[in-house]
Amino acid sequence: MISKRSDFGVAVVDGKIFVIGGDQDGVRVNTTEVYDPKTDTWRSKASMPTARSDFGIAVYDGKIYAFGGATRDGPAYGGVTLTDVNEVYDPETDTWENRTSLPTPRMSFNAHTVGDKIFTLSGVEYSAQFLIYSVGVTEVYDPQTDSWTTKARIPIPVWGYASAAVGDEIFVIGGVKSKPMGTNIAKLNQVYDITTNSWSNKSAPIIGLYKSSAGATTGEFAQVKITVVGGLESLYVPYNDKTQVYDPTNDTWRWGTSMPTARARLGVAVVNDTLYALGGYDNRTYRTENEQYTPADYIPEFPSWIVLPLLVTGTVIALFCKKKLEQV
Repeated sequence: MISKRSDFGVAVVDGKIFVIGGDQDGVRVNTTEVYDPKTDTWRSKASMPTARSDFGIAVYDGKIYAFGGATRDGPAYGGVTLTDVNEVYDPETDTWENRTSLPTPRMSFNAHTVGDKIFTLSGVEYSAQFLIYSVGVTEVYDPQTDSWTTKARIPIPVWGYASAAVGDEIFVIGGVKSKPMGTNIAKLNQVYDITTNSWSNKSAPIIGLYKSSAGATTGEFAQVKITVVGGLESLYVPYNDKTQVYDPTNDTWRWGTSMPTARARLGVAVVNDTLYALGGYDNRTYRTENEQYTPADYIPEFPSWIVLPLLVTGTVIALFCKKKLEQV
């Protein structure tokens, strides 16, 4: 990445990865950078109006929505100022605009687009002097009407979790249950079904983590899986390089190849079923790494100029074999 940072927002639009905001050497930033995997290059874009970290981010109809987050440190150690802003970025015009605010100001939560709605789940509603309170709200944004509704609360409120959407379900993995900071790691896989507006528990991850990140493959080039990378097992455990892979079809977990760089507070993006692990923090340094993870069952995307000759060749061979068999 151009700038080192952690706790930022990551979004994918038209095959390009946008990295927005975050924490840079303890200071909240608003800068926007875009990565093109095809050319392996970065460019700077228009900055987000509100400098912040730990916010929810999602894409709808080609636009990026950034909800809530932490705008600055509070008066006490461990305290922050939370915001409810909803700022929208249009990559086509490289401009930002304000939309209707998040109902519950909070941080350390994720947002996911499922269908024509954006779902924001749990997070932190108050933080001061080592006391960090999770909130269990599920608030849903309709980009078409610029309005909010409230849905079923998560059974065990968490913050700093990893999450991914698969079909009509959102998987909330790990995180911290409540207070104080760094304890009560949730070794949980809480699943929200948008069709029934209900929560259930699925198979727990191999190890419980917080400040990890996740991405889901789509089944186009690799089987549908959720990959969770990095994070912390507690406040006092070294930063993690582990990769855990979840199969939602049979509700099982397995280990994947570890990340080259151990870190937490990173971002993950998925483009063509390839994962990119970006930035983060390793307890010493804010990172700029961009490390690519290819799933074990990945099938490469062939360019059309290769596919067509292969199809023609295959057809010719098949016809030739058929003729020889008929002669026999």
